[in-house]
Amino acid sequence: MFIPLKDENPTRNKPIATFILIVINCLVYFYSMTKTGMNFQIFIYQFGLIPTEIFHLSEITPDYPSPLLLSPFTSMFLHGGFMHLAGNMLYLWIFGNNIEDQLGPFKFIIFYIVSGLAASFLFVIFSPSSQIPMVGASGAIAGVLGGYLVLFPRARVLTLMFLFYFIRMIYLPAKVVLGFWFVYQLIMSVIESGSGGGGGVAWLAHVGGFAFGYLWFRFSSKRRQKKWQSKVYTE
Repeated sequence: MFIPLKDENPTRNKPIATFILIVINCLVYFYSMTKTGMNFQIFIYQFGLIPTEIFHLSEITPDYPSPLLLSPFTSMFLHGGFMHLAGNMLYLWIFGNNIEDQLGPFKFIIFYIVSGLAASFLFVIFSPSSQIPMVGASGAIAGVLGGYLVLFPRARVLTLMFLFYFIRMIYLPAKVVLGFWFVYQLIMSVIESGSGGGGGVAWLAHVGGFAFGYLWFRFSSKRRQKKWQSKVYTE
């Protein structure tokens, strides 16, 4: 298992949008923690994405009205626990600043949101009857990872590597770290699909977000690609 800790990929501009997104996610999480027991569950059902509600455009919890069509957006800022939040924010902080540096703060936020929506769309399509709320920024952040893989495949990433009892910090190319991450998500999504789901992690949303980010950067116009390449730092 690989856990990225930081990358050696400097930016020209301060990651304002990345910082704002991290702050918003943290504030929403700590606000949700003020709700205990049933109140927390209601909060998650109100603002999390429930696939069957989106697929059928019908609420399954009429006693707790929610912004049905806004749930793919609101769910991006909810997290089920501190480790869920911490892991997502770590990835966003490491890889988001470089993508923001290429796009600019406003376009980066748009890209981030659309990546999250693409992730939600794929998850809903393949889980149309699920009544379990999906929450987390993972889908949107997966889009960032996909874009990073296109633009900075050779960037050095300090990584904590676990292999049974072997634990070591090493520098690996981004294409190895992110490639492993994507393959793992893909394998887990296939396993969960074969077992009927219910594993607690929306693996397909991760796959959908990553694929969107990768393809968006990979097949953008040549003029944009040339502009981005001129801003990429070499090793």
